[in-house]
Amino acid sequence: MNQLIDLWLDEDVNYYDLTAKIMVDDEAVAKFGMNAREPITLSGLKLAEMVFRKMDPDCTFETSRKDGERVETGETFAVITGNAQALLTAERVALNLVQRMCGIAGLTAEYVKEIEGTGAILLDSRKTTPGLRMIEKYAVVCGGGRSHRLGLDNGIMLKDNHIAVAGSIAAAIQRAKAKAPMLTKIEVEADRLDQVHEALDAGVDVIMLDNMSNEDMRKAVEIVDKRIPLECSGGVRLDTIRAKAETGVDFVSVGRITQSATCVDIGLDDV
Repeated sequence: MNQLIDLWLDEDVNYYDLTAKIMVDDEAVAKFGMNAREPITLSGLKLAEMVFRKMDPDCTFETSRKDGERVETGETFAVITGNAQALLTAERVALNLVQRMCGIAGLTAEYVKEIEGTGAILLDSRKTTPGLRMIEKYAVVCGGGRSHRLGLDNGIMLKDNHIAVAGSIAAAIQRAKAKAPMLTKIEVEADRLDQVHEALDAGVDVIMLDNMSNEDMRKAVEIVDKRIPLECSGGVRLDTIRAKAETGVDFVSVGRITQSATCVDIGLDDV
């Protein structure tokens, strides 16, 4: 995180903040509040504090709130006190990050609410902004979701191209089981019910039902009969997720919660 913050600040500041240097005395002290200008789900408070402390190690960052909590319009959820030049220089980077993370957390919370009571768990995907994966996946957790994979080394996911190269689902699973570390789970993508049968017979750990109709997913749930987890993927939106979750699948993965989330409106105002 510290290395990333250095990169982000270098991108924005370059040599120095010309405006702050001209307009603010070197020793001036300021007190700013981070204000919610719309209802938000918090995420990234510690990261914002780290950004401000990069510019002023002696600044104070005060908050009684925690990531994952809901904040209403008009609430000041954090107060930062320190060198005025430093805080103004760090402002944009800190706000950009928190606005992005809160947007993801809030959208995730909407999806989680849609599937309440179904027993299904919301998962994210690898559809994240390059360079921001860990903070975006953390934001998903703040919104009540869970991570599918942090990266390609976190598990074996056999998709259609892997299966095509191996020759069949059974052959792909057999090869993966022979070569994978003992504790590594193997998941296979299936878009037809005969593939569900084949994957189950081959001893796979998880099956992803990819772009299946709700009717076929219900049949897949009956076929598997809780022997292994089932994941639903493809075409999942706020208006479709409830019906998909009600088919009986264990997990629903959604790329939109990281790929299409909108940044929320947060201001840094003098207090």
